[in-house]
Amino acid sequence: MSNKVFVAGVGMIQFAKPGASESYDLMGEKAVRNALADAGLSYSDVQQAYAGYVFGDSTCGQKALYRIGMSGIPVINVNNNCATGSTALYLARQAVASGAVDCALAVGFEQMNPGALSSVWTDRASALEHANSLVAELVGNVDVPSNAIRQFAGAGMAHMKKYGTKMETFASIRAKASRHAARNPLAVFRNIVTTEEVIAAPVLWEGVLTRLMACPPTCGAAATLLVSEAFAKKHGLRTDVLIAGQALTTDTPSSFETRDMIRVVGFDVTRSAARLAYEQAGIGPQDIDVIELHDCFAQNELLTYEGLGLCPEGEAERLVNDGDNTYGGKWVVNPSGGLLSKGHPLGATGLAQCYELTHQLRGSAEQRQVEGARIAVQHNLGLGGAGVVTVLQKN
Repeated sequence: MSNKVFVAGVGMIQFAKPGASESYDLMGEKAVRNALADAGLSYSDVQQAYAGYVFGDSTCGQKALYRIGMSGIPVINVNNNCATGSTALYLARQAVASGAVDCALAVGFEQMNPGALSSVWTDRASALEHANSLVAELVGNVDVPSNAIRQFAGAGMAHMKKYGTKMETFASIRAKASRHAARNPLAVFRNIVTTEEVIAAPVLWEGVLTRLMACPPTCGAAATLLVSEAFAKKHGLRTDVLIAGQALTTDTPSSFETRDMIRVVGFDVTRSAARLAYEQAGIGPQDIDVIELHDCFAQNELLTYEGLGLCPEGEAERLVNDGDNTYGGKWVVNPSGGLLSKGHPLGATGLAQCYELTHQLRGSAEQRQVEGARIAVQHNLGLGGAGVVTVLQKN
């Protein structure tokens, strides 16, 4: 993996509520065309494509990309739960870094249904069977709308019991997300909410979670074009954003044997991926300026502060209270509004994070711009499980 890999172009469309979007193939096409235009490339320059989505039949990637052209290149369809978009990015980076190709495309899209996530296939064992069984033992069969809520809110409750974290702290994270999203024209929810309004929202789990603390089902698409240094030089492409480090990790026995809800939802996956990516990039948490992380629930954002090494375990509430997760603090976390306000179309999420961070490092994030941003970290998590941490650097 000796070749440097640069982000030549990024594209994204505005996310939308289920029922208000175009078809997945149209969304994917538009995101790719935006990325191609941003890079100044044509589809004929792309040598491999990785298409990420969770809900769809086989070869949806071809369906979307054929709208742009039928060039005969390899199109690989990717599904890694909520980490799908970043997994596509990971594979595209590997292809370029290894020298297999000089120009690779990662695109992610999702056309979701309203309501809580549920399994499509009910006649076979769930991929999350082990985790769901353990969660039922650890938190009981509390009456909530989905297993995802049971898992992530259960992990938040474990943090509350172990470290005294307050529900208001999770609510303030959600309020922060809304303030950031108000500056993002591509976010699905741009209305600002207060901590008090988050607390007063309809209850999903008494004393633990309200509706506003959970990300909404969303439709959308995003894309990234990655190139080698030689290809960029040959075609006169920009090389101002470098992927300096990246790691994809999956569960180890600690995820389950510790019988700790915080680890069941991917804490150790996040921590191991972060350490590997930081090592590759030669950085530490103190060097990071801006972060896009997987805030599928406000609870998971707080847990991820600790998983990424921004603070020791148990001290994330202090980080929030000190304002170190927003403008003027140590890090700006989710300037896009994150999954909580920007939305979470599963296959597109990781690539939308890449879109945001690329613009932050270019200095083109407009009202959301983090002043002087040079090091950015992207974190994308999927239960089942997979976690991707990417370090992007201003070149």
